[in-house]
Amino acid sequence: MPTVAGVDSSTQSCKVVVCDADTGEILHRGRATHPEGTEIAPAAWWQALLQAGNGLLEHVDALAVAGQQHGLVTLDAAGQPVRDALLWNDTRSARAAADLVAELGGPQAWVAAVGTVPVAALTVAKLRWLAEHEPEHADRTARVLLPHDWLTWQLCGGPGTRAEPVTDRGDASGTGYWSPAHDTYRHDLLSLALGGRTPRLPRVLGPFETAGSTPHGALVAAGTGDNMGAALGLGIEPGDVVISLGTSGTAFAVSERPTGDPSGAVAGYADATGRFLPLVCTLNAARVLSSTARMLGIALDDLDPLAREAEPGAGGLVLLPYLGGERSPNLPDAAGSLTGMRKANMYPPNFARAAVEGMLCNMADALDRLRAQDVSARRVLIIGGAAKAPVVGELAAEIFGTPITVPEPEEYVALGAARQAAWTLAGTPEPPHWPLAAARRIPAPTDDATGRRIRQAYADARAMMYG
Repeated sequence: MPTVAGVDSSTQSCKVVVCDADTGEILHRGRATHPEGTEIAPAAWWQALLQAGNGLLEHVDALAVAGQQHGLVTLDAAGQPVRDALLWNDTRSARAAADLVAELGGPQAWVAAVGTVPVAALTVAKLRWLAEHEPEHADRTARVLLPHDWLTWQLCGGPGTRAEPVTDRGDASGTGYWSPAHDTYRHDLLSLALGGRTPRLPRVLGPFETAGSTPHGALVAAGTGDNMGAALGLGIEPGDVVISLGTSGTAFAVSERPTGDPSGAVAGYADATGRFLPLVCTLNAARVLSSTARMLGIALDDLDPLAREAEPGAGGLVLLPYLGGERSPNLPDAAGSLTGMRKANMYPPNFARAAVEGMLCNMADALDRLRAQDVSARRVLIIGGAAKAPVVGELAAEIFGTPITVPEPEEYVALGAARQAAWTLAGTPEPPHWPLAAARRIPAPTDDATGRRIRQAYADARAMMYG
């Protein structure tokens, strides 16, 4: 029986699943944590991968890595890191992003070039920050990789071997200097960001091309970004929209054509199958609930029953959940705000419910942004750590005004990477069919008045705070 492994190297941890290549059945699991922060030594990712995959990766036939998008890994001529990697959630590059947008001629010029308007998260903005604030490091940078590219290279041997760094369409499309519509790098934008410097970039592989092999002889697939991995793990098709509630929140869908949103809200990414993945990202999702639970002095699991004690609308409390700044809306310097406080509503259940409602109102705005790009939303799936609380799916149906599907909690990013590895192993035109786990289905409300009232209160609070 051939087996494959999928690696999810996320912001907070590394997860590994080993699957039957034919059926997708999960046979083994592993996990290790990553250090906290918005910059990290790439070696920490490698150590976590070795720990999570200890005793698992030596015996598989193929494997792939799905990694957090946008992270900037700068390497010198010997292939060693020039500095710690800057992660997607590092917002110090917000000014650099705005400068790049203006220098190319505005948002529409960026949409035409690469399908996405730069924000602080994108690699291209981090390169500009590096050029302006650490020019000595920019001068030493001979290669630029993304987190999943770097890990894939290490699996294949890394510096000092014949292995060459590679990437895939999905993760490359989140850099700001690769065009999904034209399948090509924009070296001029790389140079614009890095002050005229043009470091080497990884070769972009097709969906089931091979990156190389491990010392144990396992095929290493191209890998991809984490959102692209989740899409592949869920097996979504056009008409499906995924709301992923992890550290960040994302709303994404598979599309047969590239998208371009001059407002910058919808990123026009590619997916891991040769299609496209329009996506809206927020910086704050599951952390909103964990932070609220900590403030209330309760366990995270206790937030669900506490929120149920409050009425819809949380007694008038509205939480703007911008705890780490925000990307959608683009407010990198924002802080979270609790509004509508009165003596009558200052109780823990209202605060708990306001946290869930605030997180979901932000994601409802993200869903609206996708619909404005003619993305069909016949089915909305909710995944991620925050989706484990049943109240989240129930309130999502109310606030979104749509039926909600909540698949059984699973490591869908790692599963997507494993499915890509199985695809590479098979060498077939389409990925293998792996059945989706059981799912809970929540009907749309018969009357959407409550959801509209909650969203209006959220919109009013945001307008009051940010115009």
